[in-house]
Amino acid sequence: MPDKNGVTLSVVIPARNEAGNIGKTLDELTDRLTREGLDYEVIVVDDGSSDQTVEEVRARRVRDPAIRLVTNDGPNGYGHAVRRGLDVFRGAAVAIVMADGSDDPEDLIHYYEILRDRAECAFGSRFIPGSRVQGYPRLKLILNRAGNLFIRVLFGLPYNDVTNAFKAYRANVIRGCRPFLSPHYNLTVELPLKAIVRGYSYEVVPIAWRQRAAGESGFHLREIGSRYLFIVLYLWLEKILTRGDYRRPAGEGFVRWPDHTTVSEQRRSDGRR
Repeated sequence: MPDKNGVTLSVVIPARNEAGNIGKTLDELTDRLTREGLDYEVIVVDDGSSDQTVEEVRARRVRDPAIRLVTNDGPNGYGHAVRRGLDVFRGAAVAIVMADGSDDPEDLIHYYEILRDRAECAFGSRFIPGSRVQGYPRLKLILNRAGNLFIRVLFGLPYNDVTNAFKAYRANVIRGCRPFLSPHYNLTVELPLKAIVRGYSYEVVPIAWRQRAAGESGFHLREIGSRYLFIVLYLWLEKILTRGDYRRPAGEGFVRWPDHTTVSEQRRSDGRR
C-alpha cells in the first residue's frame, strides 16, 4: 500500500567509500524492484566518502530518479547515516540494505511480502535452514554466534541473527521506536530489539549473504564490545522495568494492507504511464 507520497517501499543504504560496490548494488536492487512493479525509492546516505561513491550514485540517478542521494553532514558513523535515512524516507515501509552488495535483492522482495501480508517487521537470518552464506570470516562468525546467543538468552528470543543489519520495517514501527540512540553499528541491534520489546509483530526468514567484492568493511571487531553491550542492556532494562510504558497502544495490532496493487500496476491497468 503506497503512502500519501505514492512510495510503497523505501530502501536506505548507508555508504562510506563504497565506489567499488555501490553502482552494482544499486543496479541489482532497482532492476529487481522494477520487475516487481513496486513504487520505490532508494536513499543512499553518503557518510563522508572520500572516493567516487557520490559520483557513482549520481550516475545511476540520471537513469533512475527514484534514487536519492542524501548527505550525512553530522557526525559520521553507520548509525548516524542510517538514522539520517530514516529521518527522510517517504515509504509505507523501509528496508536497510548494505552498500557492499552482501544482501540479496530477492530477499528484499520477500521482506516486502511479509510486511504487506503478515507482520510489521521482516527479519532475516543467515543461520537457519534455507539460508546461504559465502565467505563469512571465521573469527567474525564465532563472535557473531556468541553475541547472538547472549542476546537470545537475555531476551528469551527464538531469533538467532539479531545483529544482522539487513531488515525491514513498516513506517509505523520506525515512528514507534524513536528516539534512536546508537551512533555506530550497534544500531543494527537497537532497531530490532526495540521493535520486539515494544510489541511489534515480526517474521523471520532465511536469507542469503555474500562477502563484499571490493573494498574493506567499515565494521571492525572493536565495534563488538561496550557499544553493543550498552544498547542491549538498555533495552533489556526497558523490557523488565518499564512495565510496558513504551509498548504500542493496546488495540493497534497488525492490519493487512487493504490495497496490494502498486501505483505502477494501477497506472498500467488504466493505460497510463
